[in-house]
Amino acid sequence: MRSKLWQSIILTGFAVVAAWPASVRADEPKPVINDRQPARQAAPAAEQPVQQLPELPKALEEPVKPEQPSQPVQSDPVIETADPQLLDWTKVPPVRSPVPRLGWFQIPQDGAGYYSLLDLLRKNEREKPPKFPYPPVSPFAGSFFDADYRYLDDPANTQHDWLDFLKRRHLGDEWLFTTGGEFRYRLMDEQASRLTPFDNNYSLIRTRVYGDLSYGDRIRAYIEFISANAFHETLAPLPIDRNLADFLNLFVDVKLLEEFGMPAYLRVGRQELLYGSERLISPLDWANTRRTFQGVKLFWPSEKWDVDMFWVKPMLVSATKLDSWDAEQDFFGLWATYKPKKGTTRDFYVLNLANYHPVAVGANQQRGGFDITTFGTRWAGDRDGQLLYDVEGMIQTGIRANTEMAAYAYTVGLGYRFKECRLNPIIWVYNDYATGDPNPGGAGLSRTFNQLFPFGHYYMGLQDFVGRQNINDLNVQASINPTRWISMLFQYHHFTLAQARDGLYNAAGVKTRQDITGASGRYVGDEFDFVTNVHFSQHADAWFGVGYFATGPFLQNTGGPARTPETFFMQYSYKW
Repeated sequence: MRSKLWQSIILTGFAVVAAWPASVRADEPKPVINDRQPARQAAPAAEQPVQQLPELPKALEEPVKPEQPSQPVQSDPVIETADPQLLDWTKVPPVRSPVPRLGWFQIPQDGAGYYSLLDLLRKNEREKPPKFPYPPVSPFAGSFFDADYRYLDDPANTQHDWLDFLKRRHLGDEWLFTTGGEFRYRLMDEQASRLTPFDNNYSLIRTRVYGDLSYGDRIRAYIEFISANAFHETLAPLPIDRNLADFLNLFVDVKLLEEFGMPAYLRVGRQELLYGSERLISPLDWANTRRTFQGVKLFWPSEKWDVDMFWVKPMLVSATKLDSWDAEQDFFGLWATYKPKKGTTRDFYVLNLANYHPVAVGANQQRGGFDITTFGTRWAGDRDGQLLYDVEGMIQTGIRANTEMAAYAYTVGLGYRFKECRLNPIIWVYNDYATGDPNPGGAGLSRTFNQLFPFGHYYMGLQDFVGRQNINDLNVQASINPTRWISMLFQYHHFTLAQARDGLYNAAGVKTRQDITGASGRYVGDEFDFVTNVHFSQHADAWFGVGYFATGPFLQNTGGPARTPETFFMQYSYKW
């Protein structure tokens, strides 16, 4: 009886509200009008009926009969379609796009033309550059988990590819799945390889495959497999050459909150890190294995600001076993990027690296670990696509092998693009400087800069003889585009040591040469590199280059090599 009474009361209330005149409810909030439903038109004032007391609803006169099931109340269709839970798929998954500009950044040609060799063969002249998440070159400084395929969900999209069926597969109303990867082959021919008397001719093969699954914008699971191998090396393979079967990325993103219309996420698991110019933190795409970490990251991307905080441990690459993290290292960071306009960034960061392995040398030649904090900022962008600039400064403080340290590094680069010229020539002039120790292993402050986890190969020469430690590098890069699908660039480096008594550090941060007396001078040598990329299609590229290193007195007086170091490489990559 009690349930029947409540049914009668509820239905009576709905009937009263429905029968009440509009004038009585005029001060109530109006329902949101959905653009797919016609708005109700109010009657003209002259046609408004005279207000009368409402008739008694029939629900009060005739109670609901128990044998008749109550009918569901039909809600207003306008209210029903205004779903506050409606998901905006243009923000799923959270990707950082575009990838931040590196140093020596290029501004490609736009306008009508052929953007790949395949476009030329098919006579497919495009009005503007195609929307593809990877750059039109073989090397890829970004990560696959930031590949932006959201244009495929745009109803107005006209760009299609035969592999689109692998991307953004909507599984029901809440799930989204994407897969892809890369195959890469590189042939290396090195004379006086690694500054030794030996030549090294070998092949590198790498395959990556990933799967990306999102549950709305709340949870994302990402997994990326890598297989890397090296063949026919004369010298022992480097640790970064071989990793037969492993996980490059394996993480989960969880949406924590949403502020100012942008969500904040927590990422837990194995993950690549890349920030800003990648001078200090990079996946190192040149390596056959790529660099990765394991830990947690909190990130909040927005239109104008990106803010990240992380605590991770570097992964130790094993050729035949699953990689494990380095329990003796901790890497913390806070990185904020301000984006005032497209192509312009302002980076501000604090990074702390603690290494408990006895890899550092302090006062009185004592060995030990180190705990280093780096404060830095970078400003990069362009003025009207012509005047280009890239300026970064870094200060380090902390402890190295029980010795206090104070070091710094800076980069100042200015470029100019002749955008009205058909070949799109761009010229950059840079000075890269990182402090060294004037009294290594002696008393006083330790002053050798620590390059952390850099993209050294990109910045310090093709042959990897030089790292961003105790170095002064005056360098120039000139690039042209003979067509929109061919890019050619030339680099010149003039290397001198910052301190003559400190050593020469290679791209991995290992000291390879030193004259503790300083008698060998500071002039290391000059490197000349020439690189060309042919963009076959939006998936395929061929990349090849040559490097020549003219050794200076420092190298000649500290063990050679006797022959001029030279490097030649050819690389083919296919990304999908």
